[in-house]
Amino acid sequence: MSQKGTGMTAGGYHAENFRRRSRYTLVFVILVFAFFLICILNINTGNVHIPVSRIFKIVLTRVGDKDEINIIWKIRLPRILMGAMLGGALALSGFLLQTFFENPIAGPFVLGISSGAKMIVAIIMIFFLQRFGRVSSWALIIAAFAGSLMATGFILAVSRQVKSMAALLVAGIMIGYICSAVTDFLITFAQDSDIVNLHGWSQGSFSGMNWTNVAVSAVIVGVSFCLTFLLSKPIGAFQMGEAYAQSMGVNVKRFRIALILLSSILSATVTAFAGPISFVGIAVPFLMKRSLGTAKPLVVIPATFLGGAVFCMVCDLIARMAFAPTELKISTVTSMFGAPIVIFMLIRRQQGRQ
Repeated sequence: MSQKGTGMTAGGYHAENFRRRSRYTLVFVILVFAFFLICILNINTGNVHIPVSRIFKIVLTRVGDKDEINIIWKIRLPRILMGAMLGGALALSGFLLQTFFENPIAGPFVLGISSGAKMIVAIIMIFFLQRFGRVSSWALIIAAFAGSLMATGFILAVSRQVKSMAALLVAGIMIGYICSAVTDFLITFAQDSDIVNLHGWSQGSFSGMNWTNVAVSAVIVGVSFCLTFLLSKPIGAFQMGEAYAQSMGVNVKRFRIALILLSSILSATVTAFAGPISFVGIAVPFLMKRSLGTAKPLVVIPATFLGGAVFCMVCDLIARMAFAPTELKISTVTSMFGAPIVIFMLIRRQQGRQ
């Protein structure tokens, strides 16, 4: 009887393991398919319509009409790739913050981290544009990183005094408002030429990207993603509780520092190039965990990055085409889709506590 029972248990375990792996595979297949589909749609649609057959030929061989080659290689491809990388980076930043604060509502936009980065970048942009006429990508990233760390430091200081997550979120929202007010004040007294650059950037947009931006972002986001993926096991242990993580040999203090630094770098890169983008860092990790049916970092981390890429590419397509030729700001679209998801999360959490 015991052998039969053991066999049934083992069979049930293997069946459950197969179902779980099948679900993971299905989610990743859908994400990859959606990624390539949205890439083609983004290249295909616009003021100049380019047939799919010519898109593949131009992308693979760079042979065809000169104007179409320039449109694809100089305008649309850089924008698509930046949207994908920055969307993935923002979603991954949200996942790391949620791990750090042990709360699914935590995110770079809600906690005011993106606003802190936005404020310092605005200061640097005005300073460099007035004196040198240009500002480098690295200067923007360093400024955004400093702003992210400043806002994060404030949140951490508050978290030591306030144990309620609701109060902590309110504090994050307030620092976001303060930083946004300072940014608006700077824009008010900036020169006309600076205002044009600052106003468009401060609203969030993937337009105007170039291959230099793509290269810089690819290095920073790629390294950050790899480091985050290497932290999969410590993150998994930390999700089981701080005491459990310590028993598994995780240096919790260093681990927390690593989470904050990686999250700040990722959100800073997004803010430096595309401006503040709302709700992606909260909505996408939640959707990926729900779709996968697990919180295992080894699976959730790549899914979150890919999901963030697809989410922002879809939102960017809607921003470009919904009221063409007028282009919406990317945060307008991400808020329309992301905010309802956050409201749903809050309702589910409240119901779970009753």
